[in-house]
Amino acid sequence: QVQLVESGGGLVQAGGSLRLSCAFSGRTFSTNTMGWFRQAPRKEREFVATISWSGGRTVYADSVKGRFTISRDNSKNTVYLQMNSLKPEDTAVYYCVPMVAGKALDDYWGQGTQVTVSS
Repeated sequence: QVQLVESGGGLVQAGGSLRLSCAFSGRTFSTNTMGWFRQAPRKEREFVATISWSGGRTVYADSVKGRFTISRDNSKNTVYLQMNSLKPEDTAVYYCVPMVAGKALDDYWGQGTQVTVSS
């Protein structure tokens, strides 16, 4: 059974930092681009960042550029999202997902991890 488990969320004050992890088991996604997405209450899920299979190429949403860093360790089947200078508008449930041809593989959405940033 394939599982993606996000962790590392929590409550933090504005300006603080969190590091999210996404561990996958049951199969390897080391040849897939991996993405982080988020969904705030009453809003659509939105793209945050992606990282290529080798880690050599990253893409960020404008809203997080310069504050968030995506990385991966294929030997550990884990993808990370370092979030610095957090803002209240970053409050959301964060999800990681494997991607193909620029699209998320919908079969693999996990339960997400809640990030709450207080002002």
